[in-house]
Amino acid sequence: MKKMIALIMAVCVLALCACGGGGNSGSAGSGGSGGGSAGDTVKIGIFQPASGDNGAPGKQETLGSQYANYVTPTVDIGGKTYNVELVVVDNESSNDKAVSAASQLVSAGVSVVLGSYGSGVSIAGSDTFGNAGIPVIGVSCTNPQVTLGNDHYFRVCFLDPFQGTVLANLAVDEYSAKKAYILTKLGDDYSVGVGNYFKEAFEGLGGTCVVESFQEGNSDFTSYITTAKNEGCDICLAPISVEALALFLEQANTQGLGMPVLGGDTLDSNVVAGVGKGTDLDIYCSTFYAVGGDPTFDEGFTKYMEENPTALANNGGNTTIAACSVLGYDAYYAALEALKAAGSTDPADVMAALPSVNFDGATGHIEFDENGDAVRDAAFVKHLNTESGEYEMYGEVKVK
Repeated sequence: MKKMIALIMAVCVLALCACGGGGNSGSAGSGGSGGGSAGDTVKIGIFQPASGDNGAPGKQETLGSQYANYVTPTVDIGGKTYNVELVVVDNESSNDKAVSAASQLVSAGVSVVLGSYGSGVSIAGSDTFGNAGIPVIGVSCTNPQVTLGNDHYFRVCFLDPFQGTVLANLAVDEYSAKKAYILTKLGDDYSVGVGNYFKEAFEGLGGTCVVESFQEGNSDFTSYITTAKNEGCDICLAPISVEALALFLEQANTQGLGMPVLGGDTLDSNVVAGVGKGTDLDIYCSTFYAVGGDPTFDEGFTKYMEENPTALANNGGNTTIAACSVLGYDAYYAALEALKAAGSTDPADVMAALPSVNFDGATGHIEFDENGDAVRDAAFVKHLNTESGEYEMYGEVKVK
């Protein structure tokens, strides 16, 4: 059980920037109106990348929370109805910029924060929120270090040890793989974490691994592809950012990688699907949601994007539903449940209420364990249909 951290915060109002389609979005210091008096507004921070390596999926994750805010723009707290204002900051996919982005949300007077896409930036910004006594609900930040050893970080996604194990079993069960090539990004907590957990599980199943890492800013993957081929590997694991992955896959196709490419939730992207379309690549990913899991959400979110040019652009120009968007949606409702349970907008009260949050979201039942991690026992595995350029369900994997 997480302990309470007392903090008295003054409730101040920042304005609201319209996010098209009726969804509320803002940035620290922006002006506008939430549709009610100043005292009737509660602010939820959105700590996400809108630029950098993870800018594309970061926008999709934010989009899910914005859609939830469009659907449910108010919340009853202590017998009073509040307008919910989203205060959006860009952490630029950078650990170095995460602290200043987090500080903007602290200064904005938010009651709770959602984010981030990217475990590294989540970890980098964590102390800023913790020192201010502001609770954070992680969306798709899967590295165990995000919540470990602190009282303020929670999350609605599964963790990397689970997804690394799922992918290792997929490699063995589907391809009888004996030797795996693992490509990670140096210094990226998510990338290195998934790679390490996969390696541990794969070697436990009798396999061997060849591991390489590339540095920030690398755009030429020729040598890595050559190594994977020359080492006689059966499969390739690449749990890297969408931007880097797109470059890697383009070059893997051109240079004839000749083996399946597996990845974690970062591969579940319409950017990746677009790169894979029309190629000979064999791509699998583990992810949080399969389209059809919540038809009401699917229909509403698709319509929202179709009617909202800004939302459509932030989703990459089409209505493909990304799993991180659905998690962003669920994280917003987790925040509302905590606010209602707290009966207060005070961050300390919200933090104290979060361990009791318990509801059914679009991605399934949501509650937190003693570490603040979501109680999850399943992941979805998808396979890319390179003819249609769309992911198809391979199966749901559960652990006991």
